[in-house]
Amino acid sequence: MVKNGHIVRVLITGKNGQLGWELVNRAPASVNLTAFSSTELDITEPQSIQNAMTRVRPDVVINTAAYTAVDKAETDSDKAYEVNAQGAINLAQACKIANVRLLHVSTDFVFDGTKHSPYLTTDTPNPLGVYGASKLAGEIGVQSQLPDSVIVRTAWVYSTHGNNFVKTMLRLMQEKAQLGVVSDQIGTPTYAAGLADWLWAVCQNDSVSGLYHWTDAGVASWYDFAVAIQELAQEKGLLKKMIPILPIYAEQYPTPAKRPPYSVIDKTSAEQDSGVQTTHWRKQLSIMLDELAKP
Repeated sequence: MVKNGHIVRVLITGKNGQLGWELVNRAPASVNLTAFSSTELDITEPQSIQNAMTRVRPDVVINTAAYTAVDKAETDSDKAYEVNAQGAINLAQACKIANVRLLHVSTDFVFDGTKHSPYLTTDTPNPLGVYGASKLAGEIGVQSQLPDSVIVRTAWVYSTHGNNFVKTMLRLMQEKAQLGVVSDQIGTPTYAAGLADWLWAVCQNDSVSGLYHWTDAGVASWYDFAVAIQELAQEKGLLKKMIPILPIYAEQYPTPAKRPPYSVIDKTSAEQDSGVQTTHWRKQLSIMLDELAKP
């Protein structure tokens, strides 16, 4: 990625997370990339950010660092806000001072899920729990510091790297005689590799700024997702047997944090402005499972 005769320097936070890992893995060869883990760059510490900025002198920062333990956040709200809100603001302030572009990742959990059609970027957020509220506070803080930043909300992220719903389901399908999976929470899975590709496309286009939504295409419940995981995994030799998967209501599986019952988000502007089209979640799941099945 060459602009004005020089290679673009990109700094990534949260490199050990699912998205951070995919961004590093899928970086264009022309990028001068430096990625930090949360122990190497602590976004809650302005001095840690300053040290990294001085060392890398980036043109673009992609922030994937986040507190993502949705249920734990209900009793650990100080930490959630420290990372998701103040940490994001710290980064935005550092980028503003250094005149650096910021791409920041947020969540569908900023919505309450009472809508029955895909959420637009113009819809009013109303988070149900601490995680969504802390991420929304981060969005607001970033926008106030850097109006030209890129903020992208995503949902139901999974990857071959790290812990996620797909890998948990594969493990349980091998261990259990049957599974009950929530069928009344509706959204869209997101293969982190697809989101990484979108972020790299945006990174190469200075004219893109503002608030966006990005997931894979299509709609699913967690139950639909689990059924597809089992079907495709058996086809690819990742599972030796099929087990019954039963649809259950969210109230039968209570969690400390309330989840939005409907959190499908509209990707129209993200596709138009980036030139990247979404891929159906089932196709992306198949690609991910092919990766897992590789010897």
